[in-house]
Amino acid sequence: MDTKRLSVSQKIKLLLESLDGDESTNEALSRSEDSEAMLVVLLEFSSKLRLGLTKDELMNNPPIRDWVWWKNKQALVTLGDGTLRHQQDSSSKTRWDAWTIGFFKLFRRKK
Repeated sequence: MDTKRLSVSQKIKLLLESLDGDESTNEALSRSEDSEAMLVVLLEFSSKLRLGLTKDELMNNPPIRDWVWWKNKQALVTLGDGTLRHQQDSSSKTRWDAWTIGFFKLFRRKK
């Protein structure tokens, strides 16, 4: 198969299918300290398969993009002045949680 003619999404699909069951690569991904280390593993695996994927292609296409986000625990979307939409490691309620709870309390049934 000539992988040079495949679209990025097709190459990523092949990468994912090849990852399924590849114990050593999956272990290397899980041991990665951060997203950069994950990308190195994925780029090496892509090279081994002769897919020719770049770092930017991996970082900007699902599901790899989502894996990178999860490893970094960074929000994909921000609102306002950079306030994180989702704060993964926050132990206290975010202002969005407090607002949502307050909003739904307006509709609470009174007994």
